[in-house]
Amino acid sequence: MSYFPNVEPIRFEGPESASPLAFRHYDADKIILGKPMREHLRMGACYWHTFVWPGSDVFGAGTFKRPWHAAGEPLAMAHKKADAAFEFFSKLGIDYYTFHDTDVAPEGASLAEYRNNFAEMVDVLERKQEQTGVRLLWGTANCFSNPRFAAGAASNPNPELFAYAAAQVFSAMNATQRLGGANYVLWGGREGYETLLNTDLKREREQLARFMRMVVDHKYKIGFKGTILIEPKPQEPTKHQYDYDSATVYGFLKQYGLEQEIKVNIEANHATLAGHSFQHEIATAASLGILGSIDANRGDPQNGWDTDQFPNSVEEMTLATYEILKAGGFTTGGYNFDSKVRRQSLDEIDLFHGHVGAMDVLALSLERAAGMIENDVLAKFKAERYAGWDGQFGRDVLAGNFSLADVAEYAFSKQLNPQAVSGRQEMLENLVNRAIYK
Repeated sequence: MSYFPNVEPIRFEGPESASPLAFRHYDADKIILGKPMREHLRMGACYWHTFVWPGSDVFGAGTFKRPWHAAGEPLAMAHKKADAAFEFFSKLGIDYYTFHDTDVAPEGASLAEYRNNFAEMVDVLERKQEQTGVRLLWGTANCFSNPRFAAGAASNPNPELFAYAAAQVFSAMNATQRLGGANYVLWGGREGYETLLNTDLKREREQLARFMRMVVDHKYKIGFKGTILIEPKPQEPTKHQYDYDSATVYGFLKQYGLEQEIKVNIEANHATLAGHSFQHEIATAASLGILGSIDANRGDPQNGWDTDQFPNSVEEMTLATYEILKAGGFTTGGYNFDSKVRRQSLDEIDLFHGHVGAMDVLALSLERAAGMIENDVLAKFKAERYAGWDGQFGRDVLAGNFSLADVAEYAFSKQLNPQAVSGRQEMLENLVNRAIYK
């Protein structure tokens, strides 16, 4: 059966198209800076919000009545969900997808059931990928939803919970390897604390580090060529998450000697919840050498929680894509739509509307960012602003050739009297706006 019988494959029709189900800007094979759009963006659709979430929130039950959500034997319904997912991916024309282990297979009542169910569905996903050509951007394990993980997974005070989480990550990593996944993500959904009255911070950080080292070791053991990623998120759902933002994650990795092994998967909505801009988090990760992949979405500026709306700001996404291009572009990473339609968007076709619009936003943002790269006035301005550090004195200071006393003596002997120089912020903002809204 078809789950989307009234939807034809989405096509590129150009900026003049009036069709709500056509791409106006995403022309997959259009060459931008020497590569097709699809290779720059590497866009993926997520399994969880798109095919698992029933439209519920903390104040009300699910509003969706998807055919694959109907009552039935759980494994049989998982097969139907996979049918719906790959029909959707194919008609949307998206190249990648992402999943948690318990998105694609019933968790079951025991680890044995979990393993059997997941193994059966990995067989299904492998066949679907072969039939459609859709690839896996990344896999991960859901070690946060089940009540057993209320006190965390790797950071849990009970080592048996640590072992249970290890069993899930072991299974999900093996599945990701088999399915040709480009990355494996570790999201510490409940790796944090609610109160310090019952928390040993040092112990829990050491447990997390041991878990991550085991993950890295297993990557090499199974020959996984992809990238291991951590997805930073502040506060929600615990009061304080250990993976607060990119800088916090880097400090953790550096402390435990993992900074060469693990990168970050940055989510736009998580960045803003941490009090940063999306652009800031990407630029920070790039400067630290840990930029890996992106979850593309947005929050609501009036809401203080993770709303996971589809990205719709060309301005925000242009600045984000500019930073990614400046860092060399994606290697194994990409733009995953960790986004969900609103509870009132009841019809299956609304899933297409959300993704089509977001894919167009990313495509237009890529074109605008590429234009900024081709005539990179920002880079020229920065080079001029920091030019003094490229001179002999600046190079000597940074090379460690001068002590504090030496630098002070230089200032006294030269009778330095430096003056403030304009940063030209408004001019640069105007130039960016001209590039975006040309």
